[in-house]
Amino acid sequence: MELETVLKERWSCRGFRPDPVPEETLRSVLTLAQRTPSWCNTQPWHTHLVSGEALAQLAKVLTEAATSAPLDTDFPIPAGYHGAYDERRRTAGYALYASLGIERSDRPARDLQILKNFSFFGAPHAAIITTDRDLGVYGAIDCGGYVANLVNAAHDAGLATVPQAALAFYSSHLREFLGLPEDRQVVCGVSLGYADPEHPANSFRTERAEVTDAVTFVSDVAGEGR
Repeated sequence: MELETVLKERWSCRGFRPDPVPEETLRSVLTLAQRTPSWCNTQPWHTHLVSGEALAQLAKVLTEAATSAPLDTDFPIPAGYHGAYDERRRTAGYALYASLGIERSDRPARDLQILKNFSFFGAPHAAIITTDRDLGVYGAIDCGGYVANLVNAAHDAGLATVPQAALAFYSSHLREFLGLPEDRQVVCGVSLGYADPEHPANSFRTERAEVTDAVTFVSDVAGEGR
């Protein structure tokens, strides 16, 4: 598949079939993601790919944490959403709830949907991505590039994915479950597998801002954009 097609077609899946992905396919996708550029080629990411019974146990641990424990993240969550960022976030959220027939005022139903993050939306695999603590923000940025390449390579292989910051909301639980050393910070997770085409949550797509809203072209010494 051409890169342009991958970038235009890839979407975040929130309803998976339970069928496991062949290990050969997973290894191929992860090998491509390894080509991600990084600061001084440090390649700070490390991925724990959790499947099978281990994934079922992890889902239980995270769901219990999400219903009873305070947030426990290695990185601070956003202080707030303002302007266009809040508008985009709300638009995506409302589109998801509309696809599921959940009213904006139905907080219990919305909370139940949020909890599905922690059972990986039924996916048979979850990648937990960590970085080295000493590499700071640049290590986390490099992991972001890795996640982008991972989900795009997975789409090219016929798989569906959803990157999930929510899986990093209970880092100490992940650290204990996966036996992570203290110098590893949990960045995020990615659930992956085969999409369930009949699941209503998979019926909507998010939009992207125009280049003119995201890029300022600078072409003179004074630094005035055009």
